[in-house]
Amino acid sequence: MVETVGAQVIPIDGKTLKGSYNREQGRSAIHLVSAWASEHRLVLGQVKVSEKSNEITAIPALLELLNLAGCIITIDAMGTQPAIATQIYNAKANYVLALKANHPTLYGQVKTWFEQAQAQGFEGITVSYDERVEKGHHRTEKRLVWSVSISQLPTLDQQGDWVGLQSVVMVVRVRHLWNKTTREVQFYLTSLESDACKLGQAIRLHWSIENGLHWTLDVTFAEDDCRVRTGHAI
Repeated sequence: MVETVGAQVIPIDGKTLKGSYNREQGRSAIHLVSAWASEHRLVLGQVKVSEKSNEITAIPALLELLNLAGCIITIDAMGTQPAIATQIYNAKANYVLALKANHPTLYGQVKTWFEQAQAQGFEGITVSYDERVEKGHHRTEKRLVWSVSISQLPTLDQQGDWVGLQSVVMVVRVRHLWNKTTREVQFYLTSLESDACKLGQAIRLHWSIENGLHWTLDVTFAEDDCRVRTGHAI
């Protein structure tokens, strides 16, 4: 899938080591932010989040460690910040950033625009569309992706702060389980051109960090159960 996208997709995401807390010393559990090479299935770097901070400060420090040129960086909503987008773009890479309610005005604008455009069948709008269906683990998932050039939308809230912004994306995921059907709608900001197929695959690859790294650490290596908290094991 990476070859189809045409670039190395690097998901960045955080994970809490649940067993690393130290009640006697008043230390909370360690939270690490990792960069994951989806093509080679390797951790490229990790940064520990300060106890009095969050991923917003750890992600820029992690990005500084990496040669990002030519890559696509995917980050969940916590890292959807203008400064992080600028850092990625200035490193000659592209970003795909999840847009959620932590940016209420911008999120509301994009959500409302897509709802209205979809209700009108995207009449008069140049839109890219892609649809994929996957089956496995006793479920069927259908992913519908719409991407639109930023020039098709009215000026967004603080749009100029998002350096390199070219497109906005809406992804609808419909999952059919044996006992229920769920529907999830997600929006994204990206410095890539409007190409629903390419963007949908990059967004899909973001979850490889959950399946390939976080799940493996928890299930195979029992990381969350580890209570070693001294020396290099901290």
